[in-house]
Amino acid sequence: MEESGEEDEQPLLSGERRQVSACCSARYSLAILAFCGFFMVYALRVNLSVALVEMVDVNGTLPKNGSVEACPPHSNVTHQNYGKKGKVYNWDSNVQGWILSAFFYGYIVTQIPGGYLAGKFGGKLLLGFGILCTSVLTLLTPPAAELGHNCIIVLRIIEGLGEGVTFPAMHAMWAEWAPPLERSTLLSLSYAGAQLGTVVSLPLSGIISYYLDWSYVFYIFGALGVIWCLLWFWLASDSPKTHRTISKAEQDFIIYSLRGQCSSTKNVPWLSIWKSLPLWAIIVAHFCYNWTFYTLLTLLPTYMEEILQFDIKENGFLSALPYLFCWIVMISTGLIADYLIKKQNWTTSTVRKIFTFIGMIGPAIFLVATGYIGCNYTAAVLFVTISSALGGFSMSGFNINHLDIAPSYAGILLGITNTFATIPGMVGPVIAKVLTYNHTLAEWRTVFYIAACIDVFGALFFVIFGKGTIQSWATDH
Repeated sequence: MEESGEEDEQPLLSGERRQVSACCSARYSLAILAFCGFFMVYALRVNLSVALVEMVDVNGTLPKNGSVEACPPHSNVTHQNYGKKGKVYNWDSNVQGWILSAFFYGYIVTQIPGGYLAGKFGGKLLLGFGILCTSVLTLLTPPAAELGHNCIIVLRIIEGLGEGVTFPAMHAMWAEWAPPLERSTLLSLSYAGAQLGTVVSLPLSGIISYYLDWSYVFYIFGALGVIWCLLWFWLASDSPKTHRTISKAEQDFIIYSLRGQCSSTKNVPWLSIWKSLPLWAIIVAHFCYNWTFYTLLTLLPTYMEEILQFDIKENGFLSALPYLFCWIVMISTGLIADYLIKKQNWTTSTVRKIFTFIGMIGPAIFLVATGYIGCNYTAAVLFVTISSALGGFSMSGFNINHLDIAPSYAGILLGITNTFATIPGMVGPVIAKVLTYNHTLAEWRTVFYIAACIDVFGALFFVIFGKGTIQSWATDH
């Protein structure tokens, strides 16, 4: 594998022109628009996690010969008076696991092609049509459910195909838009929309299901996704050079700050990319982090209902709480990371490694602890919340390291790492459902242990092999 032979020194520009104010700037307007876009990306992705709780007949899905070891109902009044609205389906745990994981079988396919196409033709249209496809299919989810679980699985696979291009396309756009000294802030802000989308959609899906029925979850979020796409097509641009309203000062500032960061060659150095050890450090970290992330993302509402016995309204709010604090941490650590690099002269490598270490070891510790607090509702919610919140550090760690080592190929690199990182979303929920067949605390403890061990391995691998400088194969010289 190929490594940069240079010392991992500060790779950023020392003679940048005077910075252009962030207020009302085109680059921060893009970050806010992208923030709203990734809000929709995750709202469309996770609403099924809550809606599925309402779509299935829980009495019909319990194991015939198993025993259920759950906590006492947390809200007796609500459980007595509440009846599920909308049609209910007799889908067992295995079917539910496949429904929850089906999205990722499509998502994994378009990662690398999405990064390549975004780098070659720009990310604006690719990202916009990807989310539009997912939004329209979300609107079709209720009639698809009527046709059976196989139809739902196929629909979710196609939704994954649409959303698979979103992150690589956005990374390719940021390679054209983000000055090196503002990368952590801009990317953390734009991708933090994903966390807020989870924060809002989980409780809102619970409220909608409680007062209306689960079908409205898909109708409302699908319609909002279509509206965002129209705004994106109207306001976004692939680069500062093609933006209609950007000031000349800001355009010059961005272009100047990126001098020497990109390659002008049209040929992608595929062999060098695959041999790059710093890239494999990102791949391993991304895979390991996503195992925990996707396990909680898809199954936390199920854990809240089956084990902790929260009703659908409480479930949505409490399942969202970890992502609220993760969102706050992501934005805060983006600012801190840029401050450490810009003002304290920390190397990019040091910042990325420290933030990755905290963002993976911290969640592992508190996730394991969650399995040992039994039916202490407050402690369970607190530990899961701290675990997810600490994960927010990783956004300024390995998550944006692609732009540090190869800005010209950032979209392709993210496509590659996200391809590997999607595998946990495909197999994690299925494995967790199999391991929790009898719905016991001991079984869930095993799920948490597996996720924590994988997290620790990923953190150590990145700390040892990660880099913060542009690799030799990623530039013209």
